[in-house]
Amino acid sequence: MTTAREIMTPGAECVGENETLEVAAQKMRDLDVGVLPICGDDNRLKGVITDRDIVVKCLAEGGDPRNTKAGSLAEGKPVTIGADDSVEEAIQTMQAHKVRRLPVVDGHDLVGMVAQADIARSLPEDQVGELVKLISF
Repeated sequence: MTTAREIMTPGAECVGENETLEVAAQKMRDLDVGVLPICGDDNRLKGVITDRDIVVKCLAEGGDPRNTKAGSLAEGKPVTIGADDSVEEAIQTMQAHKVRRLPVVDGHDLVGMVAQADIARSLPEDQVGELVKLISF
């Protein structure tokens, strides 16, 4: 059984819940990613923010990314996968919650991120199309 830990991108960098969306966007640019976990002052995962969230939930609404805190876009309990959970469990979680990326946690610690592309790379070529069909919405 392949686990999330084996296919994840390790060392996910957080944006702090009290940092601005401008800082989040700059981190995304510098890291060349489209998503960042949002972590609290207690270093616990509070949510996930995407580049699309910044555009749709702040800019398109006339918000100011220099004054809007990343934590304000954290909605509900974050959807995660355990580091030792199977790839199949990751697929089911992505499908159930209609997400393409999952923070990977070990206990309460954020240890990485698993994206749809990470899973696709771990599957035999003939199963990749089915994966995309299952997760895409």
